[in-house]
Amino acid sequence: MVDLEYLAFLEEMLTENRKERFLNVLQNRTNHFTVAVEDVFQFHNTSAVMRSCEVFGIQELNVVEQRFGKNIDKEIAMGAQKWVDINKFETIDNCMATLKQKGYQIIATTPHNDSCLLHEFDVTKKSAFFFGTEKEGLSDDVMQQADGFLKIPMVGFSESLNISVSAAIIIQDLTNRLRQSEVNWHLSDDEIVEKRLLWAKNTIKDIKRIEARYYSDQ
Repeated sequence: MVDLEYLAFLEEMLTENRKERFLNVLQNRTNHFTVAVEDVFQFHNTSAVMRSCEVFGIQELNVVEQRFGKNIDKEIAMGAQKWVDINKFETIDNCMATLKQKGYQIIATTPHNDSCLLHEFDVTKKSAFFFGTEKEGLSDDVMQQADGFLKIPMVGFSESLNISVSAAIIIQDLTNRLRQSEVNWHLSDDEIVEKRLLWAKNTIKDIKRIEARYYSDQ
């Protein structure tokens, strides 16, 4: 439960333009779709995927670090880590189970199966899109447990794209079609309030000291 008085206190430190910007961005955020990346060795690719999620309005990115544990490349993410929620998982099974419990269908992105073409994908279904390693693609666990498969139509000699490029193309296309649909894809009022508080805290310098002082005075 968000402390609304604390939120109001923090937002007094923000400019009117910043608060308006937060609200405008949040009106275009969605949890109807989410993205998961599995054991991406070159972590700047994960950072680039995060940036695409932020730019096109996907609020949550799920990162499985079963084999490679690395930090977000902030230069590639370009600040996106402040605005996108990062859920980290140690195993792919835990990630898939958690997302299914939240009502997502698991969609494996792969060019090698009899996959659904991007423009044919049904955007009305709550979906989690999984992207795999640069060389090996998605693990057998994901491929076996996936509820569906998705691919980008290609007409050249190359069989695949870099993960960050694939994610950007898929996210842009699907979020654009989602916003043109009749699906209720927006964040709930409670989710918007939660993000307002989190983003205010991520914006204000020395927030830990300010927070400690605020609650000590209550």
